[in-house]
Amino acid sequence: MRASEIPQSVRELAKKSEARLSGRFAEIDAVSSACTERIMDAFQEFRVSEACFAGTTGYGYDDLGRETLDRVWARVFGAEKALVRINFVNGTHAIASAIFAALRPGDTLVSVMGAPYDTLRTAIGIDGDEFGSLRFYGIDYHQVDTLNGGPDFESIRRASDGLRPAAVLIQRSRGYDSRRALTVADIGEIVRTVKSVSPETVCIVDNCYGEFTDTAEPAMVGADLIAGSLIKNPGGGIAPTGGYIAGRAELVDRAANRLTVPGIGGECGCTLGNNRALFQGLFMAPHTTAQALKTAALCAAMLTELGFTTEPGPLEKRSDIIQTITLKTPENLKRFCKGIQSGSPVDSYVTPEPWQMPGYSDEVIMAAGAFIQGSSIELSCDGPMREPYFAFLQGGLTYESGKLGIMNAIAEMLDKDA
Repeated sequence: MRASEIPQSVRELAKKSEARLSGRFAEIDAVSSACTERIMDAFQEFRVSEACFAGTTGYGYDDLGRETLDRVWARVFGAEKALVRINFVNGTHAIASAIFAALRPGDTLVSVMGAPYDTLRTAIGIDGDEFGSLRFYGIDYHQVDTLNGGPDFESIRRASDGLRPAAVLIQRSRGYDSRRALTVADIGEIVRTVKSVSPETVCIVDNCYGEFTDTAEPAMVGADLIAGSLIKNPGGGIAPTGGYIAGRAELVDRAANRLTVPGIGGECGCTLGNNRALFQGLFMAPHTTAQALKTAALCAAMLTELGFTTEPGPLEKRSDIIQTITLKTPENLKRFCKGIQSGSPVDSYVTPEPWQMPGYSDEVIMAAGAFIQGSSIELSCDGPMREPYFAFLQGGLTYESGKLGIMNAIAEMLDKDA
């Protein structure tokens, strides 16, 4: 349905829910303000100028914008060095490059928050035996399951002490799981737990969906490497593609060798006129992330009022932009996603259907009427077609458009004649 056709009853529910959220919205804005100040300081320190926005072609040698953005990014994320590239095809690519940077054949990787996100399982070799996976190269994998939805610190300590892994993987977001997202403080405690018994272990954080939801980032609390996607939070809805890695300089250099080849590393890689979008996206990122957080909180408030279980709850502090809703039936999941799609500015006439997406073990339904394909900072909703039929909603470039999308999805799901 069109925005103008949203029933008055759903609009009233949204208005009632917003009244509950005023204090929470103020807290979200305060985080955005602090992160914006940090970004402004970095832009000014490294003298970002019009010259930084020019692109390069071919090999991309001496790209002032690319080199300046790396320095700005490192400062903003509290890292020694950063690698921000449109050459990363997605977040999984960036995270896998970070993992490979820390491991050699015969080493062990431990995932300390249970099984990682679906697409990483293939890269690691948990699912299947793809050519080039960690498993293919003889790297062992172990995992520590969560405890009541959070980190099991004692089990993490025992695994780190007994296995002495070359690296541990810490997934910040909930992924396709009902567990809570990790706070930066949680991540710092995990790093301290690992390092207390295995100081040489490299702590790698999958930072996707979590950037700028807090005033600090994981590298500031001891993480050795962090990685993520530019078409999620840190691209601000403007970056057209790409990913980033930040952390200890030696490890970032190794990751650059994985992205390109040894001997080239991060010295090549043309930017093709995209520097302006990457700088502007980072500049906008805290504000855009705040819009997504407000949209998620509104979604939780409205659906809680209707009797659905949401994680996190509407008034809880959020550590990623993902809102989980237990929709109970495949019909509810399909109709909710249909409503998100029809409430989008792009491809609103399309009806999403479940399909077997590459890298996923179950069919997935995905609603994403986005200006940039697959952009999770834009309002989207997806979920695997398996019980209990979780919907994972994220994004919202503006709160106003996000609110319309949520109202549309709820109206679609409640329309018994649909």
